[in-house]
Amino acid sequence: MHSKRQCTVFQLHRISKLLPVHWPHARLLAILTTLFFSSDLFAEDWKVPDLMRLLSQNKSGQAVFVEKKFIGILDKPLVSSGELSFNAPDRLEKRTLKPKSEVLLLEGEKLTINQADKRSFSIQLQDQPEIASIVSSIRGTLLGDLAALEKTFQLKLSGSMAQWQLVLTPLDSSVSKIMTRISIRGSEADIRAIHFEQADGDRSEMQISKMTTQ
Repeated sequence: MHSKRQCTVFQLHRISKLLPVHWPHARLLAILTTLFFSSDLFAEDWKVPDLMRLLSQNKSGQAVFVEKKFIGILDKPLVSSGELSFNAPDRLEKRTLKPKSEVLLLEGEKLTINQADKRSFSIQLQDQPEIASIVSSIRGTLLGDLAALEKTFQLKLSGSMAQWQLVLTPLDSSVSKIMTRISIRGSEADIRAIHFEQADGDRSEMQISKMTTQ
């Protein structure tokens, strides 16, 4: 960083020589300050391990969500909303409140689904590798577990710490036959959106807000 700063100061000195001499000092200062603190000039290498280290600091969190499911045979998306909660290392709950009540609870390798007016049932993830992969994409990201994610997905990170996107592409062909791509967007340690793209063309978009972490 120090060498970058020295280089930038030299660049600013050269730029100042090119500006009209009659420009007010305040305007000149404003331009140089903008250049000096430009994120382009001081952009650090933003890599997947950096994001994972940042996310791994979150030990628990709560949020509200709005999810839209786009299904090919329907003219309009199915919209639902509710609450999310996470407690490290392995508890994740999605509680849908509208339009119908539904609770998905992940504890360890057990996924329990409880729907309104229906009996709850449980799934062992080791018996459902396709479902396990999808679940691991969310839990692994929340945990900042790079090793777990790399076992199942190819990872591609873009953007900056302030606004990043992580794209997960399944490595297993049996999974990619169901889910072709998962995109997770966020800012610093907060996840703001999760998009799932299915092989049949259907997709879902979940917007997440009001997250608190501890």
